Amino acid sequence: MFQGMEYVYEVYLEKSFSKAAEKLFISQPSLSANVKRVEHHIGYPIFDRSTKPLSLTECGVQYIKAVEKIKSIQNEFEGFANDWGDLKKGTLTLGGSNLFSSWILPSLIADFARRYPLIQISLVEETTANLARMLRHGQLDLMLDSSVLDATIYGYRKFQEEHLILAVPGAFPINNTLRSYQLPVEDILSKKFLEESCPPVPLTRFKSEPFIMLKPENDTGKRARMICQNNLFEPNIILEMDQQMTSYNITCSGMGISFIGDIMLSKVPLTSDVVYYKLPAGESSRDIRFYWKNGRYQTRAMEEFLKMACQ
Repeated sequence: MFQGMEYVYEVYLEKSFSKAAEKLFISQPSLSANVKRVEHHIGYPIFDRSTKPLSLTECGVQYIKAVEKIKSIQNEFEGFANDWGDLKKGTLTLGGSNLFSSWILPSLIADFARRYPLIQISLVEETTANLARMLRHGQLDLMLDSSVLDATIYGYRKFQEEHLILAVPGAFPINNTLRSYQLPVEDILSKKFLEESCPPVPLTRFKSEPFIMLKPENDTGKRARMICQNNLFEPNIILEMDQQMTSYNITCSGMGISFIGDIMLSKVPLTSDVVYYKLPAGESSRDIRFYWKNGRYQTRAMEEFLKMACQ
């Protein structure tokens, strides 16, 4: 029943027989024949060929779920077997959103590759929701994220603590009345701004100013809205973005205020066109974590990567 499942799964991923055939390096008639053979063995169609793009039948949905379970079991056994080779072969698939895959994971991957050059490493850049789904289905080994995921499904190890900072266009007149709260760049980079002697800015002073927010499903977006709510005002949101880097670039252009993590600020060139302020404690602090799926066998590559990254 599951002989030929790789053909069916590729068609499911591509939602097209022609595209799947190209990926598999076989002819489309040959691929169609293989899929029909599986459907004949099951006794029911897997794909609804009347839709564009191609969709699954009710039976097909269950078949794909079963295939993903089989693939997950195969991947786990392959990971176990690879351990016997003292990391002389194997794979490691990491996932992160734009921020982490651009600014954090590359240097960690480079360090790991120098130690274990024979491990094949892949990096997936996606949204948090898609990464969590991929992790649950065994398509990722580890993901790095700032969100808090369901502890019954995912295990984690803390990578670093991050603190949100208010980034305000330097040309905004409001800055002239808040000079004593402004953070020098060196205080951000050295973490000196976390000391109790450094006061948070009175956030209500910005209630009439324009804000660039991340979307509500993003952890930074959720926290930013909660911080405003805790300070008894509704932010004047003029733009909602998907990525923290994009919102920061818009702030640099002078359009509005954004909430930016100090990790990102430590990686990008800081500009004199932006003024930075410390935020009140609470929702402005969060843990950045490496997540994995609970119950999944942890390969030596996963263990060594976590040991190196979280030391």
